[in-house]
Amino acid sequence: MNHALLRVLLVEDADDDAQLLLRLLRKEGYAPDYLRVDSPEEMAAALSSSTWDLIIADYAMPGFTAHDALKIYKHAGLDIPFIIVSGHIDDVSAVAAMRAGAHDYLLKDNLARLAPVIARELDEVRVRAAKRRAEQELRFHACHDPLTGLLNRREFERAMELAVSTAQRDRSRHVLCYLDLDQFKLVNDTCGHIAGDELLRQLSAGLAQHVRGSDTLARLGGDEFGLLLANCPLDEGLRIIAGLQDLIRDFRFHWREVAFQVGCSIGVTVIDGETADAGEAMSAADVACYVAKEQGRNRCHVYEADDHELAQRRREMQWISAIGSALEKNSLVLYRQPIYRIARDAAPVLAGYEILLRMLDDGGALIPPNVFIPAAERFKLMASVDRWVVRRLFSAIAAGKIGGELLQDDQLLFVNISAATINDASFFDYVQQQLAEFSVSPRKVCLEITESAAIANLAASTPLFARLRQLGCRFALDDFGSGLSSFGYLRHLPVDFVKIDGGFVRNIAHNVVDMAMVEAINKISHVMGLQTIAEFVESPEVLHALCELGVEYAQGYLLGRPQILVAADPVSLNED
Repeated sequence: MNHALLRVLLVEDADDDAQLLLRLLRKEGYAPDYLRVDSPEEMAAALSSSTWDLIIADYAMPGFTAHDALKIYKHAGLDIPFIIVSGHIDDVSAVAAMRAGAHDYLLKDNLARLAPVIARELDEVRVRAAKRRAEQELRFHACHDPLTGLLNRREFERAMELAVSTAQRDRSRHVLCYLDLDQFKLVNDTCGHIAGDELLRQLSAGLAQHVRGSDTLARLGGDEFGLLLANCPLDEGLRIIAGLQDLIRDFRFHWREVAFQVGCSIGVTVIDGETADAGEAMSAADVACYVAKEQGRNRCHVYEADDHELAQRRREMQWISAIGSALEKNSLVLYRQPIYRIARDAAPVLAGYEILLRMLDDGGALIPPNVFIPAAERFKLMASVDRWVVRRLFSAIAAGKIGGELLQDDQLLFVNISAATINDASFFDYVQQQLAEFSVSPRKVCLEITESAAIANLAASTPLFARLRQLGCRFALDDFGSGLSSFGYLRHLPVDFVKIDGGFVRNIAHNVVDMAMVEAINKISHVMGLQTIAEFVESPEVLHALCELGVEYAQGYLLGRPQILVAADPVSLNED
């Protein structure tokens, strides 16, 4: 029989009683590694110098009671069972000891309960430890990028805000860097996203080792990183940046016997007492990075006021012209991705589609939304884009050029709207007019708004949601969970669906933290009478896990990839 090692601290002045307890523990299958102490000094030293699984204390030793021992135990801040064993203890004293922190108490003439009590308390310690680890993982997840382990954009923005505040207060200087990898798309396009993710992990680990302990390094999204060099003069910052450039230049990524080299364009700006806010600093670094790319990539450029004006004009002219032309010439493309109702032991049932937007460049190549939509948002064109999508979609439905399956009464069209549109007071009237003009049932329309945009524009979004819902439209809160602090806002947003952020969904079959997040979002949404939709469902294991959790709907490559719904060419509206 293998005995379980048990590290026991005995607070006991009688060696005979201590040996009795030890024999009992051995009889119950434990191998006690013990130390007996009988004074406050000995107990404090033992707790600070060794690791213990269990404390067993006599209740009333001369000059050193269990209450004295409990004070030392609580001061040490340890989570280990504290069990009192006494020749005699009345109920009042026992209750007082339990209130003081003891986990249980036993009489010396009846120790039959000792083994079960120890087993129970050790099991509860393990449960508490597991809960603490899960909470730590959740806190880490809230602040860090799940792919690289670096800080995420939100935490980086907090660090920038603090840097701006300290610079304004004490005239300190910090260096902000915006890093954008060059040639990363080549790896993604030739080897796939798995290879791209691995490249980002490896390179991030190298960057993290190079920066100083006082600096802040974060992944901002995609292949973009932020670096804040705290209390750093520009010349010293440029030396650190030169070291980063050398590291990236020497970095080789190997994938299936192919080696890739990447570069990095870096935009740099100084945060000092004249910096207005973190947004201004990030914009300056972003512009400097853009100039670095324009000048040939794989280089560093320090922001100067004149650069901002030049680069801003160039970018505005390019994107205002391109997006305006796309709206005018209908060189935008509507895609659809199916959304299915799911349930345990039942085949998925088509419930509707999310309408996705793409743009064509002059050569006919597709421009992904993460390229032109941020530009449209920056230059205040999204309200026009959203209106174009609504009219284009409704007109195609009215003309019967989309496909009969979309016209079934129980299927929904999920249409994304932007933060800019939420603040457009005339958008309600526009949707109402378009519904009437094309005889589209409002109950087929579900408008999607991202969690962050809805919360940031709460005062505007709530009345807009309410008015459109009166027409019969429904609402979905997209990317829910990305903020990790939004449960309370659900009570104030009149939405029907919660779309769980795909960053949590895609790994729930193998990541207990992601599983816990999805389960929590699903449960709280159901309590509030909302239905849930899981994004990024890419494997049967993920779909099975979602069914087990009771998530109602799923969307992702496993169930269907985006397909053309309304082509750019007006004469090809019936293309599928």
